[in-house]
Amino acid sequence: MEAYLDNAATTFVFPEVCDIMVKVMAKDYGNPSSKHIKGMEAERYITNAAESIASLLKCQIGEIIFTSGGTEANNIALIGAAMANKRSGKHIITTKIEHASVYEPLAFLEKQGFEVTYLPVDKNGLLDVSTLVDAVRDDTILVSIMYVNNEVGAVQDIKKLCGAVKKVNPTTLFHVDAIQAYGKYKIVPKRLGIDMMSVSGHKIHGPKGSGFLYVKDKTKINPVMFGGGQQKGMRSGTENVPAIAGLGLASELIYKNNSENIEKLYELKKSFIEKLKEIDGVTVNAVCGIDLEKTAPHIVSASFEGIKSEVLLHALAEKKIFVSSGSACSSNRPELSGTLKAIGVKDALLDSTLRFSFSLFNTEEHIDYTIKVISDTLPILRKFIRK
Repeated sequence: MEAYLDNAATTFVFPEVCDIMVKVMAKDYGNPSSKHIKGMEAERYITNAAESIASLLKCQIGEIIFTSGGTEANNIALIGAAMANKRSGKHIITTKIEHASVYEPLAFLEKQGFEVTYLPVDKNGLLDVSTLVDAVRDDTILVSIMYVNNEVGAVQDIKKLCGAVKKVNPTTLFHVDAIQAYGKYKIVPKRLGIDMMSVSGHKIHGPKGSGFLYVKDKTKINPVMFGGGQQKGMRSGTENVPAIAGLGLASELIYKNNSENIEKLYELKKSFIEKLKEIDGVTVNAVCGIDLEKTAPHIVSASFEGIKSEVLLHALAEKKIFVSSGSACSSNRPELSGTLKAIGVKDALLDSTLRFSFSLFNTEEHIDYTIKVISDTLPILRKFIRK
């Protein structure tokens, strides 16, 4: 059996998405900026995708900017908004458990003279609203908070946090990295108070290299890429029509029967955690005293006492069980997780933690197989290490 439990890193692409992408590449391959029929056919795919996404978000199609993925969307939002609003202030707020695609742009902005406040979270990865409120100042131009943490599955109360920020400083822009939340939650940005929101296609069974940034109408933001003026000048460059078409269709499909699919994911998560807790020396992170349904339905973080995460990861991979030792985007820069440190994971377990993440294609059989392999493998690895 093969058990792919690394869906927070990337997902299997829907067959229908593959089909439409092949059709665009092989038949409707025109440049969407061209004025002839081939160009208009290509442009229609972009419009259709924007309409599909806008319908799901209950926003205008002009509020959608297609990108190459979540990283680019985060960069445009943070750098673009900071540069456009720097005359109003140079203070930015985020948390200590954000993704590298938020941290790195913010590190760049700090070098440009901006001040960034990094807020702590509790043992479940949750940001306290009073902590956020206390950090907001008159010169705070931007707040960026992740909807669902990619490592431990913590879910922030975005509506509450955003409302609190706007009450203190109505001009502060609120950006949300929704890369792990889109497809899992029905998100209506205007109802939550979101000004900008980043999404990635390959987390929802769409193609890699696809994504979008929602930017609320009249939000002050500068482009960070210049050239042909595509997408109203906000993201120049010939659009990746096959990827955009695939992203639009994946968005439609992921929200079809969404409630049933999410219920299934929670059932898998609950079953997996219950069985993990029966194994000696295993700690499940970010679920202490909290209702599981207040955590993300697809992510489980577990620490394995006495075993290096990479060792267990490769042992599982030999049995065709595929998991992650953290954010896949940070795998080329191995270092102890800042998120695990922020939620108070013991030092001895920081390098002994794996992330398991599910999709609607996973089954209870995958869970049982993984639990059996872990149960059989841990004693062997621990015995070998002790020797």
